[in-house]
Amino acid sequence: MLTSSTNQESNRETGMGQATFPDRASVADKLAALSGEDKAAILLVMENARQDENVFSGLEMYLERASRSRFLHTIKLEAAGEWLGTHAPARLQIRLDEISRSSQHPAFQAFRAGLRRSGGLERAYPKSPT
Repeated sequence: MLTSSTNQESNRETGMGQATFPDRASVADKLAALSGEDKAAILLVMENARQDENVFSGLEMYLERASRSRFLHTIKLEAAGEWLGTHAPARLQIRLDEISRSSQHPAFQAFRAGLRRSGGLERAYPKSPT
């Protein structure tokens, strides 16, 4: 009886048994750091199609934080865009491009420059030969 009530409590906390990790804040933090361990964690999250919304909302949070910061790290934003564009699966490429175009702020423009430099969208959806 004790284990069933404990399971019910944990299911309530996680939303009826759905995994809440990673939430958007943890994805945003991992994108901000982008160390070797963080890259591995983001790659693991991107493999699971059920986590796509967490990746996108975390990316939006990361870019919003960067746009509100006092000092704009354009090189870091470009590197994050290039890394994501290179390593994200094809199903994510269009949405990554849409997020990078969602604002004219220099933070979004720097991310978009790195994303375009990676060529991920072109690899995922090549132009027709005609």
